[in-house]
Amino acid sequence: MEYRSLPDLKGLATLRAVVERGGVEEAAQSLHVGQPAVTKRLRALDTCYGIKLMQREGRRLELTPAGKRVYSYARLVLDHQTTLLDDLEFLQAGQNRLRLEVNFSIGEHLLPTLLIAFAEAHPEYRIESRMGYTRRIQTRLATGMADLALLEQAPDHPDVLVQKWLDDELLLVCGPSHTLWGSGLLPVDDLRLLDCVLREAKSSMRILLDKALADIGIERLSIAMEVGSTDTIVEILEHGKHVSFLPRFAVKDALAAGTLYHIKIQGLRIKRTLWIARTRSNLNSAVSEAFVELLREKSHAKE
Repeated sequence: MEYRSLPDLKGLATLRAVVERGGVEEAAQSLHVGQPAVTKRLRALDTCYGIKLMQREGRRLELTPAGKRVYSYARLVLDHQTTLLDDLEFLQAGQNRLRLEVNFSIGEHLLPTLLIAFAEAHPEYRIESRMGYTRRIQTRLATGMADLALLEQAPDHPDVLVQKWLDDELLLVCGPSHTLWGSGLLPVDDLRLLDCVLREAKSSMRILLDKALADIGIERLSIAMEVGSTDTIVEILEHGKHVSFLPRFAVKDALAAGTLYHIKIQGLRIKRTLWIARTRSNLNSAVSEAFVELLREKSHAKE
């Protein structure tokens, strides 16, 4: 590869700024440089790639077809650069931090209590947490951008180790306004007749649900809405006439309070496991070991 012909990051950042800020003047202000410097960097990019990336249409600069591709590449490269800088800053901060990643439902319902308990037990350690989808989290674990994860679906990667954390189950639930409130066993074929509010298709919860239903011959439910937040779904159920499949840990308080009702399905229970995932390189981390020990203590307390 001819590295001398590669664009520099300043050029890519300038192209992105011009597109996203709406012009050369606005880009110059955001980058704290003069307009001639912005124009010079854009021309350097044209030269680097051997094709014009922007053209003037009326009073605005617009991306050419080639420019649209380079702009997409610039966003990707600059976002990765930001992630790398965060990772290097983490390394400089020492060995007392843990980069923790969790699925959204775990983050909404289980993580807060865990973070509070860990902070009280280990004030010398710091956890930096974020939420995401399993596939993205697996990638971050495998590439060293995360140290440990709590997941609804076990990753499949040679550099990621998994261990069982908690047993869970997806429950069919409804609110007080639904006709099935207080009902008995629901025939499994009647699932097709219900209006559902479900998590989005790429969520781990939905992937498991779709597979479990497909295994018993139900390929499609009547889906009225797809919502990216378990908490929002609970609120919709409490005030509407829909049903949903949600994790037991997410609805146990609402079930106990009587604001949701568990509809039992004849011949169907969707059990699952929540997982702890970590990288092989992180096995000797004191902060990781302390957090995993806390997870074990909390899981035993639930039994």
